[in-house]
Amino acid sequence: MTSTPSAAAEPGQMTHRQIMEALTGLLLAMFVAMLSSTVVSNALPAIVRDLDGSQTGYTWVVVATLLTMTATTPIWGKLADLFSKKMLVQVALGIFALGSVIAAAAPSMGALIGARAVQGVGVGGLTALVQVVIATMVSPRERGRYSGYIGAVFATATVSGPLLGGVVVDSPLGWRGCFVLLLVPAAIALVVLQKTLRLPVVRRDVKIDYLGALLVMAGISLLLVWVSLAGSSFAWTSPTSYALVVGSVVLIAAAIFVEAKVAVEPVIPLRLFRDRTTALATVASVMIGVAMFGATVYLSQYFQTSRGMSPTEAGLMSIAMVGGLLVSSIVSGKIITRTGRWKRWLVSGMVLLIVGIALLGTIDATTSLWIVGLFMALVGLGVGATMQNLVLAVQNNTAVADLGAASSVVAMFRSIGGSVGVAVLGAVLAHQVAGQFKDGIAALTASGRLSPEQLDQLRHSTGDIPDVAKLPGPLAEIYTSSFGEATGHIFAVAVPFAVFAFVCILFIKEVPLRTSNLSASKSEVEAGLVAAGEPRDYPAYVEPDEVAEGGADPAEGTWRDR
Repeated sequence: MTSTPSAAAEPGQMTHRQIMEALTGLLLAMFVAMLSSTVVSNALPAIVRDLDGSQTGYTWVVVATLLTMTATTPIWGKLADLFSKKMLVQVALGIFALGSVIAAAAPSMGALIGARAVQGVGVGGLTALVQVVIATMVSPRERGRYSGYIGAVFATATVSGPLLGGVVVDSPLGWRGCFVLLLVPAAIALVVLQKTLRLPVVRRDVKIDYLGALLVMAGISLLLVWVSLAGSSFAWTSPTSYALVVGSVVLIAAAIFVEAKVAVEPVIPLRLFRDRTTALATVASVMIGVAMFGATVYLSQYFQTSRGMSPTEAGLMSIAMVGGLLVSSIVSGKIITRTGRWKRWLVSGMVLLIVGIALLGTIDATTSLWIVGLFMALVGLGVGATMQNLVLAVQNNTAVADLGAASSVVAMFRSIGGSVGVAVLGAVLAHQVAGQFKDGIAALTASGRLSPEQLDQLRHSTGDIPDVAKLPGPLAEIYTSSFGEATGHIFAVAVPFAVFAFVCILFIKEVPLRTSNLSASKSEVEAGLVAAGEPRDYPAYVEPDEVAEGGADPAEGTWRDR
């Protein structure tokens, strides 16, 4: 059954003013989702010290959010194909707010990690739903124009988040104030969405693939636990290690079987991967997630731990990366809207991303901050031209009945890559810092520069991330040097993943963006694929040499109904 609003509010028929009014609340919701990670990034070192955490705890405060976001993103996307998108965005905001309240009161690292997992459920909804709603309202050709606004919000959240977080951490509120701060834009977004967002609601029988989502999350979780703890809590070749690996493989295999053979409406429709653009964009998203999230999440820790900056100063350093992201996302969005061509931006963006990550792989504790900022700007330019346009390329090749699922699958696999990257590179960072620090202590002890009292104090300190300000001078120097060198090393490790993403993007076939969404055909409505009056995407692009006489420009090719 379909409730149909006035024609002016129907997707595909909204004026620019109506779209911008609706976008106000959507962009606020997107701002909340992005702010959730950036505002906390500069607070993490203080959080770990205050709650006596470890490098593994630092990693899992980030991974917990990414993991639940990954598991729930496809569910939100599927629900968007079945229920009121407006209601779902508001529910996601409510879940996020609940997680923020729990995080603000967390008494331990375990409680904080659990609260961040709750936040991740809400972030997963906001990340998937905002993209789906915009795709519902705006044609693919015009979507680049509005992608620029998303890029601007992304940039604003990324710039203001670290700065706000740094200021709050340095204030009497402390790190807990960062989570309270998130409640303000979430509440405003709820009110604005209620007033401005008007979309038709499509209702039909719901069969949500909870089993598939559970198996995917469980399989990935075991894999990340193994990567995070092996080598420290248990040996790489221990029975525990083998059990985690085997369990992860079995669960992921079971998830694939359920998605292919059991689920009536799978959370990850495997048929989507028959389309080359979707398959390649998904693999590229995984690799970008590993390279970008996995490496950049530790930059704030590098600035505070290795370079002795305050949280506020570390936040200021992030402007270099976000400035590049802001420029490239807005410029690429406007030019794509004008020309309908997007692949050149994906290719050039990946080149910049690879160069930026490779150059960051050369930094250490003594690298000039101006040089580090320049390298970060290159990464920002690459990310801004790549992330949103990968989603756009997939949406352009997807039928409207699968729009929510396809959009969320790309976001999901990017989050999977981010989760794996944060865990793997966090383990590499911890292992390298611990090894170099241990060697440095041994050298100081042998030379007599470290007294027995200082050594005993170090042994009885809690956590494995020491407060550098309280370390004896020689130990502080060794720790900051070790951390700086290890940070450069994890960027070097991330380079091959970015290169692999670049190769995938090269093989994506460019299809010009459509200039309109057309209404569903009678057969599609009768089949229950889409609702009457709902826009549908053309399902097939005809090659230039196949264009019939009297059709579109043979040099351009055209979109044609089957």
